[in-house]
Order: sequence, then structure tokens, then C-alpha cells
Amino acid sequence: MKLKQLFADDDAVSPVIGVILMVAITVILAAVIGTFVLGLGEQTATAPQASFSFDYNQSSADYLNITHESGGAIDSDQLNITTGVGIYAPDEATGDAAESRTWTALNGDTQTDVTAGTSVTIIPEDGESLSDQTVRIVWTDEAGSSSATLQRWSGPDA
Repeated sequence: MKLKQLFADDDAVSPVIGVILMVAITVILAAVIGTFVLGLGEQTATAPQASFSFDYNQSSADYLNITHESGGAIDSDQLNITTGVGIYAPDEATGDAAESRTWTALNGDTQTDVTAGTSVTIIPEDGESLSDQTVRIVWTDEAGSSSATLQRWSGPDA
């Protein structure tokens, strides 16, 4: 056996390592390019941090005032107020009530940002009461692909 020649002959090692490295680089590049092409590297929007207060009036004129207490400014078109009963928008006092309205619609389409101190009033449709309902403030991102409940209020009889 030619032991010296066995240890000195390394011709086959270099091409095998070269092929393995080329395959590894190709797989890594394909994974990175595939991630961006398929949109897996896309950032998702995070819900804003905000605090709201609720002031309920259970008199004959049943209504709920919602006030943005603290947190960043939020686009009013991205905030929906949802209930289990129909609520009126100011321009539709005699029209159709809906269970979900944007903050903009409830303020008469006059507002662009909801900031600290901004408030809105919810008036249920005739014959309904908010006392046994849960009201949610739901934020939806601009693309409409994700949403989050920022805060909720439950009536005294809910």
C-alpha cells in the first residue's frame, strides 16, 4: 500500500466541496428571493395604543359618549364603533341605522384624526337601548387586512 501517495493525493476533495458550496449558495439565494416574491417578508401593521372613556346616559334619551383620553392620533376612517343594535349617524337621524359606524360618520364627516379629547356620541335606533349591549371600538389597518379591538364597554344590564 502506498500510504504516502494516499495522503498526498487530494484531487477529489476540492471539486466535491466546490459543488456542495455552490448548491448551498443556490438554496439560500432561492429562499431569500422566494421570501420577498411571496410577500412573507412584509411587515404587518400594529394597532395603535389608545385609551377611551365611556359616559352612559340611561335616561329617556339613551346615548353613550365615547372620548379618546390618551394615546396617539388615529385616522377616524380606521375606527369603527360596533354594537348589537342599530346606531344613527348625525346626517341619518331619520334614515337607516346600522350596527357598525365609522368614527367619521358618527361625527358628521368633519374629522380626519381622533386625538386626545375628541369625542363621539352613539344614539341607538328607536325602541332600542344600549343598556344591555356591548360597544366595541375596532381599529382596521389601511389595507383592511388586519383589525384589533382597542376597547369595549358593556352596558349595566349586559
